[in-house]
Amino acid sequence: MNTVEIDNITKTFGNVTAVDQLSLNVPSGSIYGFIGPNGSGKTTTLRMIMNIFYPDQGTIRVFEENVLGASSDRIAYLPEERGLYKTMKVREVLRFYGDLKNGKNVAREVDRWLEKLDLSDWADKKVQTLSKGMSQKVQFIATVVSKPELMILDEPFSGLDPVNMEVLKDAILELQSQGTTVIFSTHDMAVAEKMCDFIFMIYQGRKVLDGTLSSIQQKYGSDTIRIRTEDGIQALGDLPGVEKINDFGRLQELRIAQGTDSQEVLAAIMKLTRIEKFETIQPSLNDIFIRIAGPEAEEASHV
Repeated sequence: MNTVEIDNITKTFGNVTAVDQLSLNVPSGSIYGFIGPNGSGKTTTLRMIMNIFYPDQGTIRVFEENVLGASSDRIAYLPEERGLYKTMKVREVLRFYGDLKNGKNVAREVDRWLEKLDLSDWADKKVQTLSKGMSQKVQFIATVVSKPELMILDEPFSGLDPVNMEVLKDAILELQSQGTTVIFSTHDMAVAEKMCDFIFMIYQGRKVLDGTLSSIQQKYGSDTIRIRTEDGIQALGDLPGVEKINDFGRLQELRIAQGTDSQEVLAAIMKLTRIEKFETIQPSLNDIFIRIAGPEAEEASHV
């Protein structure tokens, strides 16, 4: 069963096509990651699911109902632009949001989440006194306190330090374990790789990737060599069969051309420097993202 079914939707703003003939299914109980460059159509798609924007064509079904009839009390949305009533106290504002969504046992749920996210000591302080990280956690609680069946999060980890990212990540996984379907957008490819059951990438309004991480990586094959040498990038000059070198300082990743034998590349490098580590890997999601939306892709599209 799918919680969200998107069928051939298009959305334009004036002369700009923000989303172009997009189809997508989000299985119930999954964590579905939306990735793509700024301006690619991620937020527009999320807002159409939420019925904030309407598609010019195509249909969206949520809980097997057309989106116009989907029960909004079963859906929660955390927008990228955060917004809380700053002069209200934390506990008060959270109870207010919970009541708006007809949440059950709101007062108890608010206190449970405040304790879980280490905010109990701030419950009776005004929102305006909170740090940015604490404000984001309060906004997250406001999103989940009504126990939604579908949760849509637009850049939920943006600006959080590693400790708070871990706290929020654990909270999202707990909700999924209880049956909540989660859709979130992110620019952090490592987060998408580790958390998402399915990954969808939109580029210039069109779907370019959709599936599990392993299925996406298999599409690109094992064309990447990860290597660490005694002399680093300086020793890896004009190597035959190597299309691109991505330098990470202590190690490098080499993308080899189709039909190139990785052992031949290894032999060529051994003539230049001492090899400390060598492995053939599938490209990371970050590398695939750059291949699709990076400078190389831009140049190729203008050829």
